[in-house]
Amino acid sequence: MTIPFWCLFISALLIYLAKAPVAKAMSEEGRGYDNRHPRAQQARLTGFGARALAAHQNSFEIFPLFVAGVLMAHTTQTQGFLIDALAVTFVISRVLYLICYWADLHWQRSVIWGIGLLCCLALMVSPALR
Repeated sequence: MTIPFWCLFISALLIYLAKAPVAKAMSEEGRGYDNRHPRAQQARLTGFGARALAAHQNSFEIFPLFVAGVLMAHTTQTQGFLIDALAVTFVISRVLYLICYWADLHWQRSVIWGIGLLCCLALMVSPALR
């Protein structure tokens, strides 16, 4: 399996790992984790819990762009150091993004989000740069 495909796998896992702090915040809300109405309970979260939920949701939002970029590079047989570096940089940016969101480092989070987005876009246009 190629480095970009491993990065896809890791990115998919990160989506669900990002759910763990949300579940913890929900459990600590006072009534425990409401498995019957988790979305309603999530809507009541504030502070860290709300940030954790937003980070988790953003992971779902950016993932399709990364998938598209990796698949566009793969299907056009665009490969090499640049493609690998973009994929790895995306994964690193997502880990840092989650940490910044949880820690309420808002402007740093936005910069890191932009780096991840640029990685996705660069992967998408990489076939044109061959």
